[in-house]
Amino acid sequence: MEFFHSVISIDWLGKKWYFLAFSMIFSIAGIISMAWHVHTIGSPVPLGVDFRGGTQVQVQFTQPPNINRIRDAVSAEGLKDVNISNFGPAENHEVLISLPEQTNEKSLDVGRENIESALHTHYNNPFSIRNVEIVGPTVGRQLKKQATLATIYSMIGMLIYLWFRFQLIYGVAAVVACFHDTLITVGAFALTNQEISLTVIAAILTLVGYSMNDTIVVFDRIRENLRISRREPLPDLVNRSINQTLSRTVLTSGLTFLTVLSLFIFGGQVLKGFSFALVVGILIGTYSSIAVAAPMLVAWQEWRSKKGKVAVLPAAKRARV
Repeated sequence: MEFFHSVISIDWLGKKWYFLAFSMIFSIAGIISMAWHVHTIGSPVPLGVDFRGGTQVQVQFTQPPNINRIRDAVSAEGLKDVNISNFGPAENHEVLISLPEQTNEKSLDVGRENIESALHTHYNNPFSIRNVEIVGPTVGRQLKKQATLATIYSMIGMLIYLWFRFQLIYGVAAVVACFHDTLITVGAFALTNQEISLTVIAAILTLVGYSMNDTIVVFDRIRENLRISRREPLPDLVNRSINQTLSRTVLTSGLTFLTVLSLFIFGGQVLKGFSFALVVGILIGTYSSIAVAAPMLVAWQEWRSKKGKVAVLPAAKRARV
């Protein structure tokens, strides 16, 4: 199936400086935002209860909740540094009450009991507890470490695979593109002040694989064209390869994006972080396979040429009949 019924001839490499400017703006904005969060809260992005540890209670009221009165109620109970925010659609009358990280594992259950006691005693509005998440500080630190290692190991594994499947420069270009995607996605969470939880990490790992797959499709077409057109200048060949795979990219990425966009709009508060990561990641992952990974191959060849070294990318082998 072809999305475009005419021959596409876009000079992608001619727009590389625009792509570089776009990537730099969003990357630097994300880094600045993460640095500000480190200064204010001690971590690059707001962390969910999965990572920071603590108690998080989801409460539903029969009437629209008054955040200020709820805050006064928990303060009267002696609870300090409590984060209170509306949760989900306004018609659900739900509130999320989060206690900060506890140094004592046993105090986590006490925190939940104190929240319930505060609402029963000082807040005259019938309510029900919808959900409670309790994570100890030790478990939170372990989950943070494991999530970071999982992301790093996945990129290293893909680099090794592409090293053997294509050549080292292909693997480096693909991993740089994935790192670019991850940095901008995490930066988007910092800029919008959204928490990162385990489900968000799962979305980011999914996006690493998705971006890598899209990049491999472009790389494979470049290798095929190198076998057929050895004399063609590499920038022209890369442009032609991207244009030849553009129909496939628009179809697959476009349909996937519509799906995750629907999840973001209609999925509710519980899936907000997960779907937001997918929406940003699908866009950036598709962009980077064209605007980051492929231009790196051309830049590598040009650098090798200036050094007076042979700069020939490996072509695909002929299929055996």
